[in-house]
Amino acid sequence: MRAAALLGAALVLTACTSVPAPGPSSSQAPDLRKFTGQQLAWTSCSADASLDCAHLTVPLDYAEPAGETVTVGLLRHKAGKQRIGSLVVNPGGPGGAGTSMAASLAKSPAAAPLLDRFDLVGFDPRGVGASEPRITCRTDAEQDADRASDVESDMSPEGVKKQLAETTAYGAKCAEATKYGKAFLANAGTRDVVRDLDVLRAALGDEKLTYLGYSYGTQIGAAYAEAFPRNVRALLLDGAVDPAQDIAESLVTQMAGFQDAFTEFGKWCAARRDCALGRDPARTTEAFQRLVRPLVAKAVPAGSRKLSFEDAVTGTFAALYARGDWPALDGALTELAGGTGRALLAFADGYYGRDRDGHYGGGIDAYFAVRCVDRARLTDRAAIDRAHQRMLAGAPFLAGGSPDTSELDICSTWPVPPTSAEHAPHADGLPKPLVVSTTHDPATPYQQGVDLAKDLGGVLLTYEGVQHTVFLDGNTCVDRAGVAYLIDGTAAEARC
Repeated sequence: MRAAALLGAALVLTACTSVPAPGPSSSQAPDLRKFTGQQLAWTSCSADASLDCAHLTVPLDYAEPAGETVTVGLLRHKAGKQRIGSLVVNPGGPGGAGTSMAASLAKSPAAAPLLDRFDLVGFDPRGVGASEPRITCRTDAEQDADRASDVESDMSPEGVKKQLAETTAYGAKCAEATKYGKAFLANAGTRDVVRDLDVLRAALGDEKLTYLGYSYGTQIGAAYAEAFPRNVRALLLDGAVDPAQDIAESLVTQMAGFQDAFTEFGKWCAARRDCALGRDPARTTEAFQRLVRPLVAKAVPAGSRKLSFEDAVTGTFAALYARGDWPALDGALTELAGGTGRALLAFADGYYGRDRDGHYGGGIDAYFAVRCVDRARLTDRAAIDRAHQRMLAGAPFLAGGSPDTSELDICSTWPVPPTSAEHAPHADGLPKPLVVSTTHDPATPYQQGVDLAKDLGGVLLTYEGVQHTVFLDGNTCVDRAGVAYLIDGTAAEARC
């Protein structure tokens, strides 16, 4: 798979970096009182009577709080009799819906101790899910066509020109199809999500924020900590990234993380008698390449659709997120060896948020909109080439057999400029956050959690495993430590 294509696929639903929003000043506070003091109109929104929903009204542009407004979708599960306050949650992305996450956690036995003490509140960041307006770029049919085309594999001068034209057109479509157009895109980044989060804290009636963020959600939490350190009660950040990494370094380290997880999968698979990649764990990357590289030239049938090379690799990424998916991944690769790709395409569909009816949930468009304003643009073709070479050296299972030469990604021609850039986070007066990092996390490699905990003066909880995020996933050691931290602030360096 080509690195520029990975910028548009492999990084999806993981993490971005951002410069923090400026903290509240005396001149800002009066302007925001109508937002921070709003009464949330909670109403039943589910067959589950314990769940209710609301919308939070926030400024479209915090520089003009008297101007247009947008809304942020919310879902709540009310606390029991021992209520401490609200626990605000976000699953990551960018593009992940906190409302769906909260509804899921409300049914989780692992979360039961938290449900008694906190109103569990999920929020969909601006432009996402139940928030209005939603970021919209491609139609469902256009998303399908883009995934099936493998245009990135054509590295002729004409092919590169076509790819650049498509990325430029994509940004233009986002500005055209999203309400408020460029004005919304310019205010869709983490900088503005953090401001929305502080308005939400105040509207919920909480003096200080208790927050649980996974993956990109850790970036929301870290940026909030920098902007409003004295408004924090507790931050639990699971699957963290290092905000100091630029986009090239983030790509290289993340792909190395996926290679690490793939290697672990290969060891597991090779011990099985019927492993699709053979019985030699040292040759599983080679065996995987033999299966997927022919797809660059010719896609294989996958029901009524076809499986492209890009989707085959993306589907593999998706299955590497959790060890529990490894048997299904082995089965999908066995199916591919037989000449069909339905199972691997289903994994890719899940990654992109495509349902059985062919409808996309919008997460992919929101991802690009946020990433393109959260990071400094990378337009130096020599730097891109170097990043490609480093990426493939660290993740050889991704190689597509075509040269990696100077292909710019979507953000290079985004219709609005970045509002943030990578940096080392710093937050004076911040209570110690708890950062959970997994030793073989494919999407947010372990060392990034180590670095984030150090930068924020936090406590590191290490989980020895192969998956992306772990808190409230059933590991007793991690869950006990995280619950204790959120309830009473107790935290100590530990390994689980």
